[in-house]
Amino acid sequence: MSTVVRIDDVTKQYGAGSNALLALDHISLDVDKGEFVCLLGASGCGKSTLLSLVAGLDEITSGTLDISGKHVALMFQEAALFPWLSVAANVELPLKLQGVGRADRKKRAQELLEIVRLGGFGGKRPHELSGGMRQRVALARALAQNADVLLMDEPFGALDAMTRDILHDELERIWREQELTVLFVTHNVREAVRLGDRVVLLSSRPGRVIEDFKIDHARPRRIDSPEVSGQAAEITDRLRAEVARHAN
Repeated sequence: MSTVVRIDDVTKQYGAGSNALLALDHISLDVDKGEFVCLLGASGCGKSTLLSLVAGLDEITSGTLDISGKHVALMFQEAALFPWLSVAANVELPLKLQGVGRADRKKRAQELLEIVRLGGFGGKRPHELSGGMRQRVALARALAQNADVLLMDEPFGALDAMTRDILHDELERIWREQELTVLFVTHNVREAVRLGDRVVLLSSRPGRVIEDFKIDHARPRRIDSPEVSGQAAEITDRLRAEVARHAN
């Protein structure tokens, strides 16, 4: 497997002197092509900061970060759709910014909506859709960026359990069909074990990699299966110990 994302001894500090905030401290992490890697850790440990660095939205303070010339797309917890645009127009927007012609971008947007199973909803406005459907539109918009690496920052955190479970299945299908590499941030340990090839646990601030769990359970997985529950319990115990250490 070829490494797509290489994070080598990366530190991220905001500010300087007595006001300095060390968000990430000498993090090293490799993500191979086609891998689905989940990041776990207590609130404020730097998970979202790490995604921002990989996305190129912020600069590292020291170390090396290499994405092998690949394109990345970032998907947030909120769908962040433009309410005055139709569903299709929201998906077309990245294509328009890339200079794709009107006819071609309309065709591609329709293809992407079919991929996320929203083929008949292109003319709707975001307020007419459920929360889960809006996240599907956001996923289609991310795919419209022709990214090789999909960065996801708690994209299902605000959804109910049933909708989240359905979208887990959909995301896994799209990940396989589109041959994506995924770096996925979550606070939900079971979600991480359900989706990930690996679960990387970060320390409380400043964020450091403290453990890297390999998830070998056969796919497809159920979030309530004994195998997922058992490994999630193991990871939760490790996370609890880290939170307790920081609190003391």
